Amino acid sequence: MEIESLGASIVPHLIELRHRLIRIVVSILVVFLVMTPFANSIYHFLAQPLLQFLPENTSMIAIDVASPFFTPFKLVFVTAILIAIPVILYHFWAFIAPALYSHEKRMMAPLLIASIGLFALGMAFAYFVALPLIFGFLTTAAPNGVAMMTDISKYLDFIITLFFAFGLAFEVPIITIVLIWSGLFTRAQLAEKRPYVIVGAFIIAMFLTPPDAISQTLLAIPIWFLFESGLLFSWFFIKPKADKSLQK
Repeated sequence: MEIESLGASIVPHLIELRHRLIRIVVSILVVFLVMTPFANSIYHFLAQPLLQFLPENTSMIAIDVASPFFTPFKLVFVTAILIAIPVILYHFWAFIAPALYSHEKRMMAPLLIASIGLFALGMAFAYFVALPLIFGFLTTAAPNGVAMMTDISKYLDFIITLFFAFGLAFEVPIITIVLIWSGLFTRAQLAEKRPYVIVGAFIIAMFLTPPDAISQTLLAIPIWFLFESGLLFSWFFIKPKADKSLQK
């Protein structure tokens, strides 16, 4: 009887989860279909950080036969997922909200909104600051007699990696605030670990970015400053915890 009652209580949640996953997939597909006619224009926009540094009479190339067709669509699909992130997070929030205490709900909503903004800010930083500096250095570092002609598919993989690396790195303030809010660490304890955070930032950058010192430094330094900002803003976000006995 206990197993039957447990199954009966889980089934409605699984059904709701399925419905929300379907809505998420549909939202991504809708954005994908709307953006598909502009696939080549979107790719050209993202290629500007490299194209502006290429020598005259050179261009990007397509090594694989199908790359000129599939690469822009791959970009549109990734872009559709990024644009649909607010929808994804909304359904995630709506699914778990009934299980949260009232003070947890008040905390989660601004953190979810802030996480979206910080992720977008991280990608903007990568596009407008990091990529021009990286390509400005790499294009001048090519040996004499070597023409830099980047494959469009490899370039897309490169910038997607950087976008996600910087987007995730800019979530450090959220992670810091959650660690303090959850009680795992106090502000003083995290502040004492600052030297380890700095070293860890460079180690994370080494794994998340291409193997060049410029991109690694451009990611590690923001991680450090974002950690400091997380400590600062935690004073505004973290209030004395509400009694856990409060009604949900």
